[in-house]
Amino acid sequence: MSESSRLTTVEYAVAFGVAIVWGLNNACAKLATGVLPPLLVGALRFAIALVVLLPFLLRGPIPKSKNLYLIAICCGPVHFSLLYLSFWMAHDLSPLSVSLQLWIPFAALLSWLILKEPPTKGVLVGLLVAFVGVAVMAADPHVLREWPALLVSACASLAWAFGTITARQTPSVHPLKMQGLAAVFAAPVMGLGSFVFERTRWGALAHADWTIWAAILFSSFASTVAATALMFWLVQRREPSRVTPYMLTSPIVSCFIGVAAFGDMLTPQIVIGAAASIGGVGIVALTERGLKRRTGGSTTAEAALEAEAP
Repeated sequence: MSESSRLTTVEYAVAFGVAIVWGLNNACAKLATGVLPPLLVGALRFAIALVVLLPFLLRGPIPKSKNLYLIAICCGPVHFSLLYLSFWMAHDLSPLSVSLQLWIPFAALLSWLILKEPPTKGVLVGLLVAFVGVAVMAADPHVLREWPALLVSACASLAWAFGTITARQTPSVHPLKMQGLAAVFAAPVMGLGSFVFERTRWGALAHADWTIWAAILFSSFASTVAATALMFWLVQRREPSRVTPYMLTSPIVSCFIGVAAFGDMLTPQIVIGAAASIGGVGIVALTERGLKRRTGGSTTAEAALEAEAP
């Protein structure tokens, strides 16, 4: 299929469907960490997902690359430990979901600092707008109390961004194999962390009803496995840079659920800051898309989609 042609109805449905799944996944993380300790939630998610991902992991040899294991660690236990900790710390879902999109400008920034790939003016503008948007949103009195959680989520985004730029220098691996490798590291590391630091885990498990287990199962299968498989199918048909902007709708889904189900308060300042942040991320993504068309090379956004999905 020609990459220059318009996306088909099915491709649009898949792109928005993946974004919706990832938006729902944020809500599931918030729901689960409201009852269970964060490291336990992550360990359960990846232990369950590993049952499905193990056949992909065992199918064919794993390329001999230290970078590959570095990606699995950064995008596995490091990223998700910080991610679930931030959901556990946060009171509101909406600002946190928006801040998690900072991985795209972080990836562009790290690409400049580590890979010596200077950003274009468009990327620099996007970086500035995105970070200013988060600052405006975080300055709202309702969000100001969330600054520790936002700081932890920013560190989670930074870990993910580092994994994506490392993918630029690593042999290509099937995303589900990559997810399986990340799960191999994440499940035991986060499980051990829960055993050492989360002394209330057994009591919390006793209070976990079917909604908590449904949230964990959704994260394990719908997000970790199904959404990744669908995204891989999509980027096999289209340039990843063409579908990246559609992923920016995922925090909008999370914000809607945050207001409707978790009682989040959206003030005008939060809305303006969130819109600016998402807009800045969009500028970065669209600028990288234009750069890809001119140079024929891969972008940091593409590396993220080709390596692994959140």
